[in-house]
Amino acid sequence: MTTASSGNSTEQLPVPTKTATFMDEFAVREIGWWEKTLGPEAYRILKGIVTNPLSIIGTTLIILFFTTGLLAPLLAPPKPNTRDPYMIPRDGYSPTPREPGSVWKSNPPPMPGWLQALGYEKWIHVMGTAGGQWDIFYGIVWGTRTALKVGLIIEGLTLLVGILVGALAAFYGGWVDNVLMRITEIFMAFPSLLAALTLAAVLTPVIGKGLTAPLIALVAFGWMSYARIIRGDILSVRERDYIMAARVIGVKDRRIITRHIVPNAIYPTLILASLNIGADVVSFAALSFLGIGTEVGYADWGQLIAFARNWIPSLYKYWFIVVFPAMALILFTLGWNLVGDALRDIMDPRMRGRGA
Repeated sequence: MTTASSGNSTEQLPVPTKTATFMDEFAVREIGWWEKTLGPEAYRILKGIVTNPLSIIGTTLIILFFTTGLLAPLLAPPKPNTRDPYMIPRDGYSPTPREPGSVWKSNPPPMPGWLQALGYEKWIHVMGTAGGQWDIFYGIVWGTRTALKVGLIIEGLTLLVGILVGALAAFYGGWVDNVLMRITEIFMAFPSLLAALTLAAVLTPVIGKGLTAPLIALVAFGWMSYARIIRGDILSVRERDYIMAARVIGVKDRRIITRHIVPNAIYPTLILASLNIGADVVSFAALSFLGIGTEVGYADWGQLIAFARNWIPSLYKYWFIVVFPAMALILFTLGWNLVGDALRDIMDPRMRGRGA
């Protein structure tokens, strides 16, 4: 209610219902501890993540993989005094795969407690063996660590390079922008996976077998999209009033870029990064499948699928040598994609309700 005076009398004027409801909600709203700590924008994003159904499913899958990687020594204990726990143990050297549930015959690793709790007295091949008697369960469990390591390292480095190139190009403009963008376009002209395969094949004899060569190759041909996206966003952010004010009072360029421009332009790039983590792991698995990178027997999902190449005509019988590693790849990629899609919906209202 509002009051209006007419001479010596006052008259109560009614307040519109919608206005009153809005004023009541505004008046009683309290800012919680999380919103105070994180800030309004970060709090809105976090709230969207924990309430969005896609995000909940994707986050659950990601947590499951992180838990599996963390508990790998308990889920699939390596053999005592092993040189490298990432090397998959073998149950002999027979080329014929063995079905899930078959008993380990030759020099088994320590039996995990969870298998004993299920009533088993002997270590079994939970998911069978691949050709060459590589234990598939061990390879998938320890391959989870490989996938997480590979995905986070590749995405972190490509994101860093892309942000650096895009930020410098957009902030300084002119010849700096022209040179950096022409270099970016040259790299984008190459088919990324084929270029990475070629570079990894060249680096492997020099560096040796391992994760390093394929990681370098995938980073070298994976940063360009980030550079272009961050450049476009910074071109709009750099003309805003608070950036102009910072320049007027003499703030150094490095501080303007790192404290004001990049934090306000990076959200679309982070969404793309979350979507690409799964794709990076699939690309790394493709290189492993082709024999580029890790040595034979290293716990990697792509290499597990490679062990099945000689048995493709008999997959109706030996289905498990492909299904289990492929499901690990699919679920890992699905988890990151769902989180990325949810972040896109949360941070871009125009995309809400639309398909991917």
